Amino acid sequence: MPIKTKIRKIGNSYGVVLPKEALLALKVEEGATVYLTEAPNNTLNMNPESPGFEKKMQIVEDVMQRYRNTLRELAK
Repeated sequence: MPIKTKIRKIGNSYGVVLPKEALLALKVEEGATVYLTEAPNNTLNMNPESPGFEKKMQIVEDVMQRYRNTLRELAK
């Protein structure tokens, strides 16, 4: 279900206004924290905050940093 929106200038930054349908799909409301994560083909995933998500992402970042060369070889 593609949802079209635009990037808008907000002060010195840029933002994306999420329509009601996107908020319902993410099961979030105003003030909720969401995470954007890189995905293949120059895309991003948006995930609502869930218990332990930030800690899991820190662990993944640490593993990726420590095993950078191994992961690069496996990706070939």
